[in-house]
Amino acid sequence: MRYLARPHQIPPRVAVGAYFLDSGLSKFDADEETAQGVHGMAVRAYPFLGKVDPVLFTRVLSISEMALGAALLTPVVPSLVAGAALTGFAGGLIGLYLRTPGMTRPGGVRPSDQGKAVAKDVWLLGIGLGLVVDECVHECAG
Repeated sequence: MRYLARPHQIPPRVAVGAYFLDSGLSKFDADEETAQGVHGMAVRAYPFLGKVDPVLFTRVLSISEMALGAALLTPVVPSLVAGAALTGFAGGLIGLYLRTPGMTRPGGVRPSDQGKAVAKDVWLLGIGLGLVVDECVHECAG
């Protein structure tokens, strides 16, 4: 496994890494009302999360986002590892989009006006998969 990101992998890693780092930092000291909102949205899509305290959930989400952002921003973290982590996180976001009522237009996956803010997260899935596929192809060709 290659340990240094290749030059063409740096731009998407920096863009997404900075995005996640900022998102995590902004949630880290969330007040009770903000935590309730973040948790409530997650619970609508993933009911089992209802058992988790909203403040704890938001803090763990914040730390997870910061860790993912740091991994993407650190070029010595293998792109396969960073890409796999991003793919998993993005998969959860896409699940949130698909499972939350009102996010999609009736009878399909196209976003409603309410869902457009979340549907755009498909780019995260694309970047994560791109990093994983790039590493897998490189390993097979080498």
